[in-house]
Amino acid sequence: MKNTLRMSMLVAAVAFGAAGGSAAVTWWNTPWTRTSVAQERVALIRQNLARANDFSEAFKLTAQAVRPSVVSISSVKKAKFDTRLRQRPGARPDMQGMPDELRRFFGDSPFERMFPQMPDGEPSQEGLGSGVIVSADGYILTNNHVVSGADEVTVTFADGKQLKAKIVGADKATDVAVVKVDAQGLPAAVLGDSDSVAVGEWVLAVGSPLGFDQTVTSGIISAKGRQVGVTNGGYEDFLQTDCAINPGNSGGPLVNLRGEVIGINTAIASRSGGFSGIGFAIPVNMAQSIMSQIRSTGKVTRGRIGAAIQDLTEDLAKSFGYEGREGALVGDVVPNSPAAKAGLQAGDIVVKFQGKPVKTSSQLRNAVAATAPDTTAEIEFIRDGKPVTVKVHVGALSEDDVAASAADGGETPTPESLGLAVLPLTSELAKQRGLKESTTGMLVTGVQPGSVGDRAGLREGDIVVSVGNQTLRSVDDFRKTMTSQNLAAGVRLQIVRDGVTRFLFVRVNN
Repeated sequence: MKNTLRMSMLVAAVAFGAAGGSAAVTWWNTPWTRTSVAQERVALIRQNLARANDFSEAFKLTAQAVRPSVVSISSVKKAKFDTRLRQRPGARPDMQGMPDELRRFFGDSPFERMFPQMPDGEPSQEGLGSGVIVSADGYILTNNHVVSGADEVTVTFADGKQLKAKIVGADKATDVAVVKVDAQGLPAAVLGDSDSVAVGEWVLAVGSPLGFDQTVTSGIISAKGRQVGVTNGGYEDFLQTDCAINPGNSGGPLVNLRGEVIGINTAIASRSGGFSGIGFAIPVNMAQSIMSQIRSTGKVTRGRIGAAIQDLTEDLAKSFGYEGREGALVGDVVPNSPAAKAGLQAGDIVVKFQGKPVKTSSQLRNAVAATAPDTTAEIEFIRDGKPVTVKVHVGALSEDDVAASAADGGETPTPESLGLAVLPLTSELAKQRGLKESTTGMLVTGVQPGSVGDRAGLREGDIVVSVGNQTLRSVDDFRKTMTSQNLAAGVRLQIVRDGVTRFLFVRVNN
């Protein structure tokens, strides 16, 4: 019995060893394993620290390279006061020239009590921004809004030295300005290529936020090609960054880790007025082009081809048999313009300009504007599903705008699916809107709030000239054409608004 029990225990032990042998080995080797893991972790930490130190060194070296080229710019704008305020009839005796023994009976005038230290009644307003030196002989790039309207501009350099500067020129449409100081041998920054910048790339912003000069912040490029409306209809193609940018950073450089300036810090998106993680910089390629014109001619001249363009929506693209949304849709072509002479037509979709792909209407607008007048450019567009390439002789952009006046009229109901009221466009109504008297279409005199037409973007005063490919000449044409359309699938309208032709897509959602 005892021998049988011993044999059973031995078999059980062998079985346990066979089943758990690996566990037994692991247990006996635990001290060695722990030592090995600790050594590996130390090696990994050292490796990561080395990488972090290299990264930190890159930031440090970049800041050291660019900071000498960054300046603070203070501007003074004197507000003019009418000195006759001191001599209003019936107010109080003029204190000018009055003997001191009599002055004490009247005291100082209210004006003098309000502005005791201001000679000639001229208080001043001060502004603070940043700039970057772009040439050794004193040219400095900054923002227009930093120096706009300034009577005096003072530049403070990295070493604390101050010099008066003159405004060479400025461009409100891009918010670029150039100022110059009388100096030589200045540390000019290296200008990079903003077209090659990629989203996610590390960048530094340098400037004088809130008056703290030579401040360096870091972040990445968050997006490209932003239009945010800060130039009031100007030419915007901003780089977006999460570098900390605050008031006073305006005009300072945005640089890559090679120490190259790739942008000029311009604006922030903020509800509080301070940094909230979204900043915008003018691409340096655009700023450099504007600066070159300002330095050579003192003004900026832009190219023009005479075509009204708009972005594509998915529905508009499909209505033209075009796949995708990249490109610029031509809504209208000005008669006798470079675009008209080149053969462009409403409905063409521009996909390339000067060999470069066109993704949005803003991109095309900026590219045309940046093209020197009297040069020939190549445009590729899609018409009826086929690519067409033409040459266009770029003209010069003027400041003239086509204005449209309001009109009165009765109401004629259109199909309820649109919620519109329209009138036939008579020759007199067309003339009032600056259009050819032969122009035909329907004048929108009312839009029902929340209706299909309202959601599609139709507005009172719009002129609907075609539905699909059908030109409109009467209200009956409009009614019959709309009735024959499959509004569930959607229909394309061509309209004229404020003298400019564009397309809208109307669809009834089931």
